[in-house]
Order: sequence, then structure tokens, then C-alpha cells
Amino acid sequence: MNYLKNTYDCIVVGAGHAGCEAAISAARLGAKVLLCTLNLDNIALMPCNPAIGGPAKSTLVREIDALGGVMGEAADATYIQMKMLNSSKGPAVRALRAQSDKKQYMNYMRNVIENTDNIYLRQACITDLVAENNVITGAIDEFGIEYKARTIILTTGTSLSGRIFVGLKSYSAGRLGEMAAIGLSDSLKKLGINIKKLKTGTPPRVDKRTIDYSKMTIQPGDSELNFYSFKPNRPIREQYPCYLTRTNEETHRIIRENLDKSPMFQGLIEGVGPRYCPSIEDKIVRFSSNPSHHIFIEPEGLGTYEVYIQGFSSSLPADVQVKMLHTLPGLEKAHVIKPAYAVEYDYVPAVQTMHSLMSKDIKGLFFAGQINGTSGYEEAAAQGLIAGINAINYMNNSEMLELSRSSSYIGTLIDDLVTKDIQDPYRMLTSRSEYRLLLRQDNADTRLTPTGHKIGLIDDAQFKIFTEKQKSIENEMTRLAEHKISATESVNEILAKYGEHMERGMRASELLKRPNISYKILKEIDETTALLNLPKDVYEQAEVLIKYDGYLKRQEFQVEQAGKLDKYRIPDDIDYDKIDHISSETKDKLNKIRPKTLAQASRIGGVKPADISVLMVLLERHAVARKVL
Repeated sequence: MNYLKNTYDCIVVGAGHAGCEAAISAARLGAKVLLCTLNLDNIALMPCNPAIGGPAKSTLVREIDALGGVMGEAADATYIQMKMLNSSKGPAVRALRAQSDKKQYMNYMRNVIENTDNIYLRQACITDLVAENNVITGAIDEFGIEYKARTIILTTGTSLSGRIFVGLKSYSAGRLGEMAAIGLSDSLKKLGINIKKLKTGTPPRVDKRTIDYSKMTIQPGDSELNFYSFKPNRPIREQYPCYLTRTNEETHRIIRENLDKSPMFQGLIEGVGPRYCPSIEDKIVRFSSNPSHHIFIEPEGLGTYEVYIQGFSSSLPADVQVKMLHTLPGLEKAHVIKPAYAVEYDYVPAVQTMHSLMSKDIKGLFFAGQINGTSGYEEAAAQGLIAGINAINYMNNSEMLELSRSSSYIGTLIDDLVTKDIQDPYRMLTSRSEYRLLLRQDNADTRLTPTGHKIGLIDDAQFKIFTEKQKSIENEMTRLAEHKISATESVNEILAKYGEHMERGMRASELLKRPNISYKILKEIDETTALLNLPKDVYEQAEVLIKYDGYLKRQEFQVEQAGKLDKYRIPDDIDYDKIDHISSETKDKLNKIRPKTLAQASRIGGVKPADISVLMVLLERHAVARKVL
């Protein structure tokens, strides 16, 4: 590797959640990394809600940790509340959510960066990319300083030509109080990359000393803690509550009367906003029959009076926002510290990238995070990790890490981005994965830690902990399958409390398959199980694998069937225009996406099963295929 002045292996542009994971993973794998950001004081900033995880997103965080990323560790180290959502439901939809101290989170991540060899920080705005023969060679900042590099990862968030709106007033900015990144979009266009616009927003922040919490419903954390990272000895911290209030007819009246002051409803914002996280005015219009909406009051950290008003995102004028807030129970006298705002920004539709997150047209150029059309810290961090790994793979001429849909939510996320023509900010949802029963947050290490170890981001010590855990799970499943529990009077007395009864003795695994029986109940009725005193993560895995065995096998069969289409590799130089019996619309979509396999082609919107059949016949009939391809 070349260590000349201003010469790096990798330049990461942006130090949000994608940029941090990209820089750390690339540096840990041996690259000399320049991490550029508009403001060094805002590394790993949470510009929206001060929280990590939630439905589907918690699985992403666990997968990041299993591969050797940092987000899970940072969330565990800085939480002020931990809560398992959907805990009464099945394991596929359970989701951990951490309310974070945002300043502590930022400090933790910056400390990791500053203590990682080979990362060089620089406060700079990258305005131009340099490429020769469609291969990246460097970048130039606003002062005209050129940096040479073999790879560049763009993680620009909402800063790329960002414009903030508060009412009908707007100004150039990527986030409140921070400049926009100007110039880089033009450079990308010169390289032939298509640019579009999206919109997002954030709620107001208020002073907690001016809130009457007695009028709200308290939302405490869990007494039994769960963590994101699979590393041992996670910190036990004091927890702090969130609160719940609701909008009412007066709130809705004020909003409806001021829609003429909304830049979104007046057509001043071109970009499409997030479908699953709409502004409060959008909610009122779209769900006009709903008399009320939940609003959560979330602390931003221990060292600040600032609280976050979740569910109250808006781009209405600041004075209107105050009137709206004052109609909410408990917020009648709330002092607004920061107004809500909308931000419109440039992004690069990800159909222009490969599953490795490298550009299809510009070698060495990677994209990760909101620049790919996603929303959310977790989605960004997952992409940043993969981009950082693959930047090293590209430099080393190694095979790219391309996770499949059946292996992970990360694989599902990236496949959706590069295969589907996303029109609004993409948010990871449980329903987006057809294999969600296999891809749970609790087994992310089983699925991905061997990959993280092979890459080099999981060290031998952590891998040993992982292998010992897997052995413990296997041993316990074997024991439960062999261990018999007698149908004694005392056992049935306990079972009766849970609506169960045993007519005869049965194996522990057979009893555990009953819907009302958990491993904790087994410990209650069986001394042998209780005396083992297994760690929670071990017995929970054993319980899930036994209880849902039939469903898991059915989904594994689905993976196997779908994998048959993955075996049909489509040549890079295929000429779709020469193929008969598929429509012009299908040809356009196939030419745009350039799928690598029939499986990917089948997931492109508008490509019909009949089109896949035609392609399959061509690929199977070698003589015909050679004539066409």
C-alpha cells in the first residue's frame, strides 16, 4: 500500500452511521483510510430520533455485530433505556430497541475511530471525484486539495445538495446548523451517474423542564435486559422512562388550517418523503378519519434538557409548530428548543450499483446509506459495513461479499435496493423478508459470525466464544430430546397454572413444543433443567429451534427451492434486445438492472414468470443461448 502524502487506499466521504462503519471496517482490514466530514463535532450524530433498533432494524444491528461492526457495541454502551418490542409474539417479530444518550453514542464512536489504526480524520467538503477510464483515482475538496485513493465510499446522508424547509422559508443545509455538500452532485453527473431527490424530516425538540409528565403515560424500560452485541459482559446502566401523549381534534384543526403554509403541500419540495414515517400534517390528511395519533416523548440524553417529540415531524412554520405542540396533553407550556424541519437532498438510485455496493460504471466507487435511497441509522450502518469490506476486496482483487436474501436482512436490504426501482426512502421492515422466520435477531451470530471471522473482523477470541455457545445449544437440544419428565401430581399442579396437563410422561422437547410451555416453565417443573443454569441466549435458541422446528424446516425448503433460480447465472454481455417472446417493457427493466441470476431477475418489478421461463430455456439450451447471448 502507498503511504505518500495525501495518498490513501480508501476515502470515506461522510462520518454518519454508514461512514463510521465503512471507515472502521476498512481500516481494521488493513487499509489507510481518510474519513472526511463537514463537521468533526458531528461524527455519528443522531440527527433524528435518539434510538437504535426497533422492528426489523434490531436484526440489522445484531447482524452488523455478528459480522464485526460497531453499532451494537455503541448502543449497548450508551443506552438509557432497553425495551424488547413484541415480546409476547413469535421470535421472528421480536425487536430490541435502545433509547440512546446521543452525545455518549457520538463520543463512543469517535473514540473507536480515533483508536483505530490507519484512520485519518479531516474536516472537509469533497466537491469533486477524479476518475480515469471509469476507474476512481481520487477526490478534491472545496479548497482544491486533491487526495489520491484507489477506492471512495460516499456516505453523504442528507447533506448532498441538501435544502432545509421550515414553512415556506428554505435555505441550503444538510441538517439544522450544518452546511450542505455542494458540488459533489455535479461531479457525479459528469461521471454519468443519475441523481434524484428525496425528502425526510425531523420533529421539534423541547425543554423537558417545561413538560407536565403527570398528564402522560409512562413507558418504562425492561427489568430483564437484552443487548445487541454478542460480546460478553455488556454494561448494566440505569434506565430512564419515555412517555406517551396523543394528538387531538384541536391539534388537527390547527394543522388543517395551516396547510397552505406547508412547503410539501404547496409543491416546493420535489422529493418523495418516507412512506412509513410521514410528517404529522401528512398523517392528518392521509388518515383524516383517525381522531388521534400517538406521540412519544423521548429523552435525548442524560446531560441535556432536550427531549425528542417522536411522531411529530413537520415542515410547517415555527410559530404554527408551537401552537400545535401546546394542544398536546402535558405540552401546553412546552418551550421549543429546536423547530421541526424537512430536508430535501440528492441521492443516487441504487439500481446503478452492484450487490457489493460498488458502482456498475465507475470501478472503485462505492455508495452506502441515505445516498442509496434508504432511511434509518441501522440501514445506513449495515451498508457502510458492507461497503468498507468490499472496498478492501476490490483493492485485493478478492471475491466481493454479497450476502443473499436467505442469509440476512442485510442481504435482503441490499438486494431490494439494487433490484427494485425504489421511489421513496427505503426502510427495513420484517415483511420485506420472505425468510423472516429463519432471519431472526436472536440467531444473527449463528448466520453471520463465521463470515465475520473469515473476513477478519471477528477475532479468534470472540469466535471461540461463538463456537462454545453453538456447542452448548446443540448439547441442550440433544438433552431435551432425550430427557423425560414424569407426569407427577406436583408437575401437573404447576402446569395447571399455565393451562396445561400431562397424562403421561414425555420428553422435555415434546413438552416444550406446546404453545403455552416455555423453557422457564421447564425449569420450574424440572430440577435437572433448573440446575443446569444455562445462559439465557443458549436456552432461548434451543427453545426456538425445538418449538418452531416444523416451520423452520418448511422455510428451509423454500430457500432450497428459490436457490435453484440462483444457480442460473446470466452472462454479463447478454443482449436482451435480441431475445424474442419477452415484452419491450421487460427488456428495458432487465437492461436497467442487469441481474446476475434468474432469481434476481424474478424479483424485478414488472418482470413476469413467463419472462423468467423464456430466460431459463435460453440458458438451458446451450446452442440457442450461444446464438443469442
